[in-house]
Amino acid sequence: MGPLIAAESLADERVTLLDVQWRLGGPPGIEAYREGHIPGAVFCDLERDLAAPPGPGGRHPLPSAEDFQAAMRRLGVSGSRPVVVYDEAESLSAARAWWTLRYFGHPSVRVLDGGLRAWIRAGLPVTKDVPDIPIGDFTATPGGMPTLDADQAADLATTGVLLDARAPERYRGETEPIDPVAGHIPGAVNAPTTQNTEPAGLFHTPDFLRERFNTLGATPGIPIGTYCGSGVTAAHQLLALEIANLPAALYVGSWSHWITDPTRPIATG
Repeated sequence: MGPLIAAESLADERVTLLDVQWRLGGPPGIEAYREGHIPGAVFCDLERDLAAPPGPGGRHPLPSAEDFQAAMRRLGVSGSRPVVVYDEAESLSAARAWWTLRYFGHPSVRVLDGGLRAWIRAGLPVTKDVPDIPIGDFTATPGGMPTLDADQAADLATTGVLLDARAPERYRGETEPIDPVAGHIPGAVNAPTTQNTEPAGLFHTPDFLRERFNTLGATPGIPIGTYCGSGVTAAHQLLALEIANLPAALYVGSWSHWITDPTRPIATG
């Protein structure tokens, strides 16, 4: 079973459905959820449920297993029931939910390809009703997906391929609208995550993605890692790499963690 599900297929399945609508800088995703969501979906807050508070670990560090387990149980997640996650369209925040659930050991998680927009384009209903969700029994066990710390990311940039998922101008250090320092990890290759999807928000085909990443040096047998600003869009890159059948590791703290140590080198251009 692949990591994606189409809207038409989701309509026929019984799953736990998480709405992960979120945009950096707001407005809060809960507002979009209240305006309309897929029937049966419960709102999953990226800032509260999928990350620990900002700090030395970066802007979106991993939550503790205990906190994540409590959040997922509150949202009705159980280990024996498949989970489908979605956001508005491009799957940026949904991919963070997919990756985090996989990291903490959930065996069956998929992303709605094209998100809520694809669901609506298929002529399927939306609602403003908030479902009454029973408490789940999910047990969070960390380590289900590979991760990188700062030293491992730096090493991978020279021994393998480290993909920087941010926009080219942020990678080059020409602008940095979020973090206090601009630039990239030396040796990293820019691979903007926006190029993983079509204009409608659907992921490109596995063959297209495989060729894209192969062109950047990410080929079978080569160690691959990815990072972004704070570990959100890099999870989207991980999802695209999985679609392309190219296993990779995530530097969760990403750039927002890298720059907390002034001795770490910074490249521009």
